[in-house]
Amino acid sequence: MFNPNPSIALFCVLGLCLSATTVSLPDDREQEIHITANKLMRNDKLGFTVYTGAVLMDQGSLHISADQITIYGAGKTVDRIIARGQPATLQEQPEANKGPVRARADMIHYYQREDRVHFKGNASIEQDGSTVSGETIDYFISQQLVKADSTQTTEGGRVQVVIPARPAQQTEEDSGSTDSE
Repeated sequence: MFNPNPSIALFCVLGLCLSATTVSLPDDREQEIHITANKLMRNDKLGFTVYTGAVLMDQGSLHISADQITIYGAGKTVDRIIARGQPATLQEQPEANKGPVRARADMIHYYQREDRVHFKGNASIEQDGSTVSGETIDYFISQQLVKADSTQTTEGGRVQVVIPARPAQQTEEDSGSTDSE
């Protein structure tokens, strides 16, 4: 009989929440965690839990969707989390005055000890029109450092970055010019 450990799920969601950004809406981490899946398998002896089949994980503004989420750890300690999907997706509202962060990849790995999230396979992260995509993207949480890489097997074999243009009115205001000058 399975006995899912809610503490492991909490650490999972908190870790993935941190993966998207170091600043989130203040209430997110205090919200309940909701996980739904078609199946659950917990192996206490080996220290992992596998959720499979249209897995949805929500906590506040954080939403994770995957075909499978595996949480590794002993007791209440989480070592790593792997979300797999076609694609696995993560969405979070980091701040009230900014758009949501949307990330997707074939696999999303969260490494507790390294304080790092690794997006692998058709990876992309988008917020407010800015996008980074490549075969892999690593986010080092405590350093607030992002590294993206691509391979020769991907289309174009290069990292893609899109930075949206600022609206003309904002550009004029920033430079101090007006139409009456």
